Amino acid sequence: MTTTLHMHFPGLWTLAWRRLRADRVAMAALAVVGAFLLLVLLSATGLVAGDWEDEVAVNYAPPTFVGADATARALAQAQLPRVVASAPNDFDPLAAELLELKAQVAQSHPPVDKRMTLPFGADKWGHDIVKKTIKGGETSIVVGLAAALVAVALGTLFGAVSGFYGGWVDDLFNWFYSIFTAIPSILMILTVAAVLQQKGVATIVLILGLTGWTGPYRLMRAEYIKHGAREYVMAADAIGASSWSRMFGHILPNVSHVALVQMSILVVGFIKAEVILSFLGFGVPVGTVSWGSMLNEAQNELILGKWWQLAAAASAMALLVTSFSLFADALRDALDPKIK
Repeated sequence: MTTTLHMHFPGLWTLAWRRLRADRVAMAALAVVGAFLLLVLLSATGLVAGDWEDEVAVNYAPPTFVGADATARALAQAQLPRVVASAPNDFDPLAAELLELKAQVAQSHPPVDKRMTLPFGADKWGHDIVKKTIKGGETSIVVGLAAALVAVALGTLFGAVSGFYGGWVDDLFNWFYSIFTAIPSILMILTVAAVLQQKGVATIVLILGLTGWTGPYRLMRAEYIKHGAREYVMAADAIGASSWSRMFGHILPNVSHVALVQMSILVVGFIKAEVILSFLGFGVPVGTVSWGSMLNEAQNELILGKWWQLAAAASAMALLVTSFSLFADALRDALDPKIK
């Protein structure tokens, strides 16, 4: 009697998930990153912070949980609109039309009582800082994720072609890589931004994606050189698989964890790069809020002693970047424990 034993060996991703679950710091960081991504989703659908542009408070309403004190009430009183009674001008031919327009505006947009304080303060237009920070985070995180996806896709494509074919193709890509990395990255980013001459989220994604592919390219090229001589690739060649099929159908699934780790690392760098670009005036256009534009506004507010917008944007960015960095390190260790 013959007994057949079926042994199940866990795959790379199963083992990586087991190692990741055993790391408490990584799971805490993943929870924070997941909370930010959930906020981005809710903000993009309008369920959260959809009314962030409403002027719900007086200008620079201070952050407090206990209500307005005498100083806050005095400042709010000074911002109330002054009604100046004036006698009707009998010689004005538009007086009747103006009175009718004022009555229509008063009926369609009745005056709303503005709050004198908010739990986390208001900016110079009376916007709630919490809602503004959530909306700004949506822009910064979307830019980071999309730019990292573009950079990793370019780096993977270039690295696959360079490492798989070798020879003069590899030399050509290495020459291009050497020229690209010889220029300081911040100078390259500012140069591309000046060439594009357009402001917008898509422009920032292109700038960061087109200048950030070098890191993924170097690692993916090394992986493709290493895997190109493996038995499973030669077996695929023997049965007639095409070059593109071997590159992206056979090798890529076995090196995709390198691309994933690179993407998690680049997201952190690109979120910080978006903040720097917006702070320098090369980032999001007027009317779009991001953490960088909030910091740009806050530099003038600090002179007036209004610190809460700077504190909110900087705290949110520091929490996300730290959590994402810890998670990226843990993910790299889980996928390749030999480098730990």
